Amino acid sequence: MDAAVEAILEARRARRVLAPLGTSAPADEAAGYALQRKVAEGLGAVPPAGFKIGATTRQMQEYLGLAGPAAGFVPQGSLNPGGAGFRFADFLNPGVECEIGVRLGRDLPAGPCTREAAAEAVAEVFPAVEIVERRYGDLGELGTPTLIADQVFHASGVLGAPAEGWRGLDLAAVQGVFHVGGRVVGSGHGRDLLGHPFAALAWLAGSGAAREFGGLRAGQVIWLGSVTPPIWLDGPGEVVADFGPLGAARLRFV
Repeated sequence: MDAAVEAILEARRARRVLAPLGTSAPADEAAGYALQRKVAEGLGAVPPAGFKIGATTRQMQEYLGLAGPAAGFVPQGSLNPGGAGFRFADFLNPGVECEIGVRLGRDLPAGPCTREAAAEAVAEVFPAVEIVERRYGDLGELGTPTLIADQVFHASGVLGAPAEGWRGLDLAAVQGVFHVGGRVVGSGHGRDLLGHPFAALAWLAGSGAAREFGGLRAGQVIWLGSVTPPIWLDGPGEVVADFGPLGAARLRFV
């Protein structure tokens, strides 16, 4: 496991594509999450500032060879305010995702969780943009357990302002419209996140990521998943995730 951790961290430092880990590769999803915990320790990100959920749609699960969603830890440096700027050259093949995020007001223990229990743990809801990196070659050769170990594409992100009155909204029906470079590149709804954003949060509580990190904790931020496929970028520009009554999150690559 130490060799696998060092290979992942070295690829990050060099900003190069992660090669398959060979005999050091985790054998299954559970081993992938255990290795992800070691990567977090190597980055000084335990406890994490939060988590991200990837592959909430059937289309993305089939593309990645997953039976369901996958989760990754989020370090403190990913929690940037809306409007933040980033250097495009600092990322390896970057892309962006149009997301709904939450901040927890109470702990959620690792294990089975209902949507209702997940909703009760939420203190804030906001629009968000996740920055992802296409830092892999052939995903079939890399293996999904290694993808999980490497935080499932996560690189950074921004958080919009907390929405007022979100408890009175039908979050499943809220639409997110994604703008990149001044044009609409996709849209989706809260129901695209496993049927409801809080269903996605409940899934996370029962995931291997929650188990490895000792559950979800008050104050942590969760990217609940993208309502659109990832948009891979060709160069600098502005990115806006507009969720109507939830507000908008934006960032700029320079």
